[in-house]
Amino acid sequence: MNYKAPITRLNKFFSQDDFDLQIQLGQEYLHGDINMRLVLYRVDREKTDIDNVYGEVGKNEIKFLPPIEINGLVKIEESKNTAYKNGLLRYIEPGNLTISIYLKHLDDLDADIRYGDYIGYPESDDKLRFYSVTNDGRVIADNKHKMFGFKPHYITITCAYVQENEFKGI
Repeated sequence: MNYKAPITRLNKFFSQDDFDLQIQLGQEYLHGDINMRLVLYRVDREKTDIDNVYGEVGKNEIKFLPPIEINGLVKIEESKNTAYKNGLLRYIEPGNLTISIYLKHLDDLDADIRYGDYIGYPESDDKLRFYSVTNDGRVIADNKHKMFGFKPHYITITCAYVQENEFKGI
């Protein structure tokens, strides 16, 4: 159901102008002071040929839109040292990546992050570490993502580390 009406329940104490100012101040801090830039590789879902039977795509058959830089607040979980089935061989991989991104920033870039897209995180001056989006943050109807219960203002994206042979960038 399409519904379009301004939210006015808090206008006496918190209006759209107040909301816009808070977003502007937050973006100035996040994009200017912290300046954590990431590279978003969006899957081109129109040009990528999906198998009709299983709905799958071979890893070298995925088509991408041009990459774009995005700003977000980044949290990388701690790595886990894990064993295979019998416990004889061990492996360790980087922890999951969680990014909080302002909705206005995505609107300004005309970008949409979806499940299966890739995100490059600059690990050093000359290396990007790649992650795959496992939760695209579409559900934002909770208090965490709403400013003072007024409107949602950001999304939280969760990404899992991908092996270097899965994705190397474009």
